[in-house]
Order: sequence, then structure tokens, then C-alpha cells
Amino acid sequence: MQTQTGKRGRLTRILSIGALAVLILTVVITFLSLSYFETDPKGQLASLAEDPLELPTEPPAETAPPETEPPVTEPPLLDLPLNPYGDLDFQYEGRYLKCLRTETVTGIDVSAHQQEIDWAKVAASGVDFAMVRVGYRGYESGKLVVDPYAEANLVGAAEAGLETGVYFFSQALNVEEALEEAAFLLEAIADYEITMPVVFDWETVHDESARSKEMDPRTLTDCALAFLGAVEEAGYTPMIYFNTYQSRNLLYLEELKDYEFWLAMYTSRMDFPYAVKMWQYTDTGRVPGISGNADINVYFPEVG
Repeated sequence: MQTQTGKRGRLTRILSIGALAVLILTVVITFLSLSYFETDPKGQLASLAEDPLELPTEPPAETAPPETEPPVTEPPLLDLPLNPYGDLDFQYEGRYLKCLRTETVTGIDVSAHQQEIDWAKVAASGVDFAMVRVGYRGYESGKLVVDPYAEANLVGAAEAGLETGVYFFSQALNVEEALEEAAFLLEAIADYEITMPVVFDWETVHDESARSKEMDPRTLTDCALAFLGAVEEAGYTPMIYFNTYQSRNLLYLEELKDYEFWLAMYTSRMDFPYAVKMWQYTDTGRVPGISGNADINVYFPEVG
């Protein structure tokens, strides 16, 4: 009986030691597992285990939202009479553009560039008036020059029964030069019957040698006021010629609103915001009696 009891005691101790060893091993494995996974706090290794071909990448950089253009705003309207016409109020009748809503008359402006003109043919084609260049100031020299075809054009237009106006191509740099130009023009036309406006025509000359290339709106507006005032004082109808660029950048039109406007805008749609008395709508027109291109205009007698 003692021998069997001793065997059972030794077996019990062995089992107890084995269980303890298993317990210790379990604790060690658990500890190692926890330490292992703590080195991968973001789970990157676990994701690699799921997909060994997918490598961890940096997150994409944030991109700034695309910049947007500032809203386009139209400049405020000036204190001027507004253009009463719409885009569809003009259409060609034969050779020339006419207004469908009011009386308009057709005219041309001419200079030495057109050379000799057959004024009878011009009149027969439906032209009603002519604006004749009488002279100009040299854009380099500053000298005042009579247009060599002025006399022939003034006489020829009148004999053909056309109403006649005149203009001076100005390059005045100051009020004194503008008054000099006005006096030069008024003396030149003293012996002619002028039935249309007398025009101050200052234009930008795109040449580095131009003495007027630094013109600013204050100076040009003052020059225009001086010239137009002298014309009015002499008893003629004063008018100023300009294009759309000059109207926005080189002239204070509100200060000139007491005078008639002659607009150069080469289109068949009148979309200038303000009322004008005369509109030069092309510089490539074809007129019987004139070789080459011609400037063609419409005049609005009813627009004040």
C-alpha cells in the first residue's frame, strides 16, 4: 500500500510542475505578443499581412482650392446722354449703313490719302456730305501743314452738292498748341462755306518718334476744350473725333459733353454706351469716285 501511495504522490507533483510550466510559457508568449504588436501601433504590419503587395504610402498633400477670377464689373456710366439705339437698329441699304429708327445721312471723310476724287460719282452713289481734312501737325516735327488736297476737295464737294465740314489732325501737346491749330484752321476755311461741323481730331500715333506719345487725359481734354472753344467763338459748330480707346483712357468725356461727338468704331452694331452725333463705322469702305479704301460715316441730325 505505501509503494502505490508514493507513486501517486510523485505523479501529482510532476503534473503540478507541468501545469506550472504551461502557465509560465503562456504568460511569456502573451508578453512577447503584446510587445511585438506595440511596435506596430498603426497596424501597418497587420495590413501588410492582409495584402503583402500594398506598401504604406504618405497621405496626399492637401491642395489649395483653385483661384477664381474676380468678378468683371462694368465701369459706372458717365453723366452723358445715353445711346438710344440697339444692336439691330442699323442695316445696309445698298452700299451704305442706315439707321432704321431715325433719319441718317451718309458721309465720307477725306484727305490727301485719297488723292484726286471724282466728286460727281461720289454724290451719285448716295453720299450726302464730306468731312475734309484741312491740315495737320507733324507728329515728329510739330510743324503745321496744309493738306495739299484741301482746296480741291472743298471746292469739288460743294460743286457736287454735298454738305461740307472740315477737320484738323492735331498733335497738340498743350493748350497753346491747340489754340495755334485752331487759328490755323479757321484762317484756312475763312473763304469757304462750311455747313457741317469743324472737328478737333487728335489721334494716337504708334511710333517711337512721335512727340505726343506721352499724352495724358488731363492734357488732351484741356487741348480739346481750347480748340473747340475757339471754333465755337468763331461761329462754327465744334465737334470732337475719338475712338473707343480714347473715350476710356485719354479723354474726360463729361467735360466735353457740350460739344458734338464723332465716334470711330468699326462695326455695323452701335453698342457705344453714349449718344454720338456722327459715327465712322468703317475705314475700308468702297465709294465710287474714290480709288482704294474710304472712311464712311453716318450722321444723326436728330440726336442732340
